[in-house]
Amino acid sequence: MGKRSVAAPSAGAAGLALVAALTMTPAAQPALAGTCPASTTCPTTVTFTVNAPDGLTITVPAGPVNIGSGAPGGQISGFLGPVTVSDQRAVLTATWVATVSAAAGGFTTGGGTAAETVPNTEVLYWSGLATATTGGVPADFSPGQATAADAQSLDVSRTAFSKTSGSGDNSATWNPTIVVNVPAQAVAGTYTGTVNHSVA
Repeated sequence: MGKRSVAAPSAGAAGLALVAALTMTPAAQPALAGTCPASTTCPTTVTFTVNAPDGLTITVPAGPVNIGSGAPGGQISGFLGPVTVSDQRAVLTATWVATVSAAAGGFTTGGGTAAETVPNTEVLYWSGLATATTGGVPADFSPGQATAADAQSLDVSRTAFSKTSGSGDNSATWNPTIVVNVPAQAVAGTYTGTVNHSVA
């Protein structure tokens, strides 16, 4: 009886078989949190993130701000314009302090000689109460100088406003008054200086 030869599968046939096998392999399933019996609670932990994109900022009038005019030996006063602290840190302890001072050199006119300078000791600031707040309760916010009687000179850094308690996003706006005690020997002219605010 003659021998029957069996042909080996071709490379092409083997490749098709491998593809078919891979195609039939079931896809991996996501891990399960657990398997629970009937009538029980089966938990899945869920997370999400609250972002705080803007941080803590302070916005002040651009200037120049003209607060008025007066005679030597008199007093000049006027509103600086709205100052706003915006706290978008979304923190548990959302407290901050806004400070204010005048730039060194005082307020000057002409060549800035002694007679042409109003020193910062004669330039006063009082914040007044908040004109608007968001977040927290009114008791969380504290003016640096609530009334005209509380006005302070700007020769050193002063607290303009603060938030002393509370959490989460918040803001406060106030419109401070600048008071200038004009020296009796001051010369005529338009005096210019800088009032600086910051918050931390």
